[in-house]
Amino acid sequence: MANGRTRAHKHYRLDAGKIRQARKALRAQTETETIERALDLVISEHRRNRIAAEANERFASSGMVIEDVYGNLEP
Repeated sequence: MANGRTRAHKHYRLDAGKIRQARKALRAQTETETIERALDLVISEHRRNRIAAEANERFASSGMVIEDVYGNLEP
């Protein structure tokens, strides 16, 4: 949610059907709550993706060798 941040009054033209679907999926009480929750999800997903990419890069550059014990990976 806002967490003490200032709120801005904005006007957008949004697909009403998408808002209804998102509201139901997010179990939000209002359209504003729906949009807030959706934004929170996008932000947290971005953070998770960034952290995963950084970890993957550290792993790939670590020199670790992965052994294909089942012979499923291409040489």
